[in-house]
Amino acid sequence: MMPTLERMGRIGAWTGQFASLAHGDVRHAAAHLESLGIPALWYGEAFGREVMALGSLLLESTSSLVVASGIANIYGRDATAMVNGARSLAEASGDRFVLGIGVSHRPMVQHRGHEYTTTYRDLSMYLEAMAAVTKGGPEPAEPVPVVVGALGPQMSRLAAARAQGVHPYFTPVSHTAQTRLLIGDSFLAPEQMVILTEDRTEARSIAAETARIYLRMANYRRMLNSQGLSEDDLDNFSDAMFDAVFAWGTPEKCVARAAEHLAAGADHVCVQVLTADKDSFANDEWTRLAPALLELADA
Repeated sequence: MMPTLERMGRIGAWTGQFASLAHGDVRHAAAHLESLGIPALWYGEAFGREVMALGSLLLESTSSLVVASGIANIYGRDATAMVNGARSLAEASGDRFVLGIGVSHRPMVQHRGHEYTTTYRDLSMYLEAMAAVTKGGPEPAEPVPVVVGALGPQMSRLAAARAQGVHPYFTPVSHTAQTRLLIGDSFLAPEQMVILTEDRTEARSIAAETARIYLRMANYRRMLNSQGLSEDDLDNFSDAMFDAVFAWGTPEKCVARAAEHLAAGADHVCVQVLTADKDSFANDEWTRLAPALLELADA
């Protein structure tokens, strides 16, 4: 059987909406993506559904889709629970699960009652603890691939050394190129936000609502500063900031940004469709986008 990371192909979907949607809507969205031919689905963990339980729901709702956490918060469960949860999902689904882990962000970690001061050390120790977990019970056919949500050079190098790859989020194409140089041949799967409207004002409005969430977090600001965006760009959501992080327009124009990530060294691009409607999944937008994405994936 083809290794799990290869089965993901070059293009996947990413969403954070499943945390708040009813389970029937989650099941329908996952099955819809699979029916469109999208080979992989990444999902987030913040304040909503527990990451392993949601992974189980997504895998049970599909038959071929590779499902990946993006990311499972290391402060939310100990290393043994993380490893055994991932093994259980992979074994039950025929090796269709990829475990993305990370330190998350200060508000999410503090909400759980943890300190957010020694994240590199915490992640390093956590990866060591995961490697030491003994096997027990049914095992998947292959070890569960582990990728790390990383933005900076230090975390990216750690991910390349101790895991199978890196999953950057909210990053421009220039970051993909830099990360490829840092991690060698390790798996690289950046996330890319797209907005299917040809109205720039509308696209900026949708993007600004999302950007406000991430621009409150110091690690994203440091990363964007390292990519040439100033504090003024970030504080005022400048055109440079908008164009660097978000793709918008026709499906073909949005897919062109994913192609840029691939050309910069990405193995797989996780496409997140943003819409003005936060209460339902973007099924119609994905129906429009999928043909162009699959053409890119097969190129």
